[in-house]
Amino acid sequence: MSRSLFPDEPTAAKDAGPAAPLAERMRPRRLDEVVGQAHLIGEGKILRKMIEADELRSIILWGPPGTGKTTLARVIANETHSPFVSYSAVLSGIKEIKGVMAEAETRFRRSGTRTILFVDEIHRFNKAQQDAFLPYVESGVIVLIGATTENPSFELISALLSRAKVYVLEPLAAAEIEQVVRRALADAERGLGRTPVVVPEEVLRRLVVHSSGDARIALNALEVAVSLAWGRRTEGAAAILELADLEAALQRKMLLYDKAGEEHYNLISALHKSLRNSDPHASLYWLGRMLEAGEDPIYIGRRMVRFASEDVGLADPRALRVALDAVDAVRLIGLPECKLALAEAAVYLAVAPKSNALYMAYDRVVEDVESTVDEPPPLHIRNAPTRLMKDLGYGRGYQYAHDLEGKVADMDCLPDSLRGRRYYEPTDEGMERRIREVLAEIERRKRG
Repeated sequence: MSRSLFPDEPTAAKDAGPAAPLAERMRPRRLDEVVGQAHLIGEGKILRKMIEADELRSIILWGPPGTGKTTLARVIANETHSPFVSYSAVLSGIKEIKGVMAEAETRFRRSGTRTILFVDEIHRFNKAQQDAFLPYVESGVIVLIGATTENPSFELISALLSRAKVYVLEPLAAAEIEQVVRRALADAERGLGRTPVVVPEEVLRRLVVHSSGDARIALNALEVAVSLAWGRRTEGAAAILELADLEAALQRKMLLYDKAGEEHYNLISALHKSLRNSDPHASLYWLGRMLEAGEDPIYIGRRMVRFASEDVGLADPRALRVALDAVDAVRLIGLPECKLALAEAAVYLAVAPKSNALYMAYDRVVEDVESTVDEPPPLHIRNAPTRLMKDLGYGRGYQYAHDLEGKVADMDCLPDSLRGRRYYEPTDEGMERRIREVLAEIERRKRG
């Protein structure tokens, strides 16, 4: 936690010392040093204009780790003329922040000066705690800058969202990560510029790919890899960074994933939509992304079972059995062997004929169930186990299909108000083409 004590001059973010990690030492100090997020801080963009004019409004910075949320807050601390207070919701309680907001209100009444309050990991505060910000943001006493890796729609109260503009930070592009790394290698003041090291292009490319758009991962891995290479170098010669150094520093690629957060839903949506679009290649990719990031394979299997009913349906009745078999395989053999069973199911579902006719039919049923009176079944299809029930007409007029030519009775089985209603309309896809023909024949037989 760091905060100003409302000095006469605003507190700027201090440069990290030489013992700090490379990612912290290389953190940009001015707006022009920031790499990426051109859609927000490029020339003429709204956030840049607000910072340069020192007319910032309350904002929420939402994005994955290593995309510059804290960096932007530090830049604002350096370039603003307002008092700046920085807190982390991980380390601080709302009680401390309330005290700062009370001090800010006193300062605002005395001089009309607003205080900029930066709260990192703001989603860590529960919804009741977030209420504490509302009167101060509403009155303009503080300008709130909240940073979060979680979807604000889920984690922040609507009252706060209505008073603060949400800006989305994107993962850095490969070229931007490369720019960050090259800058660190060349910077003699804060980076590795005083350390003679050669980084072959192949090693640099691997570092860029494995960072997955996270500048912090890239710089931390670079620092460790360079230290390994430096310890191996010949006296007086430059260190040569090898792939083995990088692999040792990275261990393995850290996949951007949160099993309880937005990325969880983004990836399962990508898998579902790839299956629906009959794309086995994309389906396998998103399946692999989830499994290798540690997703519960049972969860993926459940979603495949749902997909088999919702998007394949009776166009290929075997699809449901394939999905269920995949779930059984997961339970029987577990990870990592079950990955191939899920992959097999994914490819089968992707290439299967598609029909949502069953899904739409059930939706129409639910609509009628909710919007019509709960009528009893027609008398002729009710059971009549007692004489009284028979006397009341239960079962009267019932036609036993097995005794009829064609095995189809000309009687309606729906309530009177829904007589003639049609719910299931098969398509011409796969098995449903045959089902359509069967239904047409049944209608012909009913008409006699």
